[in-house]
Amino acid sequence: MIPNATSLADLPPRAPFALPITIIEEGGITAWLVEDHSVPVVSLNWSWRGGSAFDPIGHEGMMALAAAMLSEGAGDLNNLAFADAARDAGVSINFSVGRDSTSGSLRALSDALPEAIRLARLAMTEPRLDARDLDRVRARAIVGARQAIETPRGMASRAFWAAGFPGHPAGRSSSPESFAAIPAAGLTAAIARQFRGEGLLIAAAGAITPAELRAAINALFGGLPRGAPPSLPELPALAQFGRQVVEKPAPQSAVQFGQNAPLPHDPRWEPTQVALRILGGGGFSSRLMKLIREERGLTYGIGAGMDVLFGRGVIVGQASTDNRNAADMLALLERSWRAMANDGPTQDELSEAVDFLNGSLPLQFSDSRRIAAGLLSLMQNNRTPAWLAARPARLSALTREDVARAAQGFGETPLSIIVAGQPIGL
Repeated sequence: MIPNATSLADLPPRAPFALPITIIEEGGITAWLVEDHSVPVVSLNWSWRGGSAFDPIGHEGMMALAAAMLSEGAGDLNNLAFADAARDAGVSINFSVGRDSTSGSLRALSDALPEAIRLARLAMTEPRLDARDLDRVRARAIVGARQAIETPRGMASRAFWAAGFPGHPAGRSSSPESFAAIPAAGLTAAIARQFRGEGLLIAAAGAITPAELRAAINALFGGLPRGAPPSLPELPALAQFGRQVVEKPAPQSAVQFGQNAPLPHDPRWEPTQVALRILGGGGFSSRLMKLIREERGLTYGIGAGMDVLFGRGVIVGQASTDNRNAADMLALLERSWRAMANDGPTQDELSEAVDFLNGSLPLQFSDSRRIAAGLLSLMQNNRTPAWLAARPARLSALTREDVARAAQGFGETPLSIIVAGQPIGL
């Protein structure tokens, strides 16, 4: 042993995770801030409810196409001038669209923050939507959509959402045909409907004070139209559609499976997260990976986790396997799912899962970009700073019986499964 070496047991106990969140109110808008001047960088994330939920039938992808056009020129800056201005200032500006939200973000050195705000404001309030740029961006979107539906994984995903939420925006997906059909005027309407001065969630992190954040909020969003985006349609429970096969000539089958999850405010939410971590979310340590990959060699990867859409929790998992192994893999998947529902986790599995979740929590907030994104996600799920601060203690207090009781929900309904490929025996 090295003389005077310090063992892990001699080290002082690790301080509990804490994130100093300041809540800012400005002009009817609530923002969360984690102020940190150790590095002169500011990250700002924001979102509205909406996203592809507002796309008209037959024009799926409209809001995604509109968001892609925002950085293709604004105001008196064409697409090249806009890109040059952002590059010269060293700022990053992005917009993204989900099934139920549209988000924006910027990242800049403190000195360049005014320029980042100017460009992001121009993008949202004065997008050019030049025809030549629109043709190019639309063509790229069509190619991407075509590539997605030509793969078993893409086909499985589209079929899963369509079968799970028929007649609801969550069940619709963009396609080459829908992108091609979107009129240019529709993008203007989509932007006007989505980018509003109210209904905003804002998260900031880095070298910015509360007073500076208030000024940034006014400068960035002050020119947007009054009012909030329309309300989202309520999401029904995931439909139980059993097992469906989508024919696709390919050597492998892609599988997407799912089930309803507790609502985010349900006390079973966190113990269900722990059960899913053990069952399908722990990489090579999960039950599904150990049984289906390591012991049987039926897949390279399989996993499952919880997502929140339109305020409702949904469990979604994915895997791929050789066509001749599809029936065996699904049998093992369903057997493992029932075993967790019937018996819950072991104490060792619970301890390992809780240790991982608590240990990885600080890594989700390790720099300004991750902090701003993480704070925004919490806000979107109606969490509070107190909820985040108490999470490690809540997880550590979970007993095997708590998680086993929550895992019983896995057995309340059968898994809904889509298999895209040419599976043998199904």
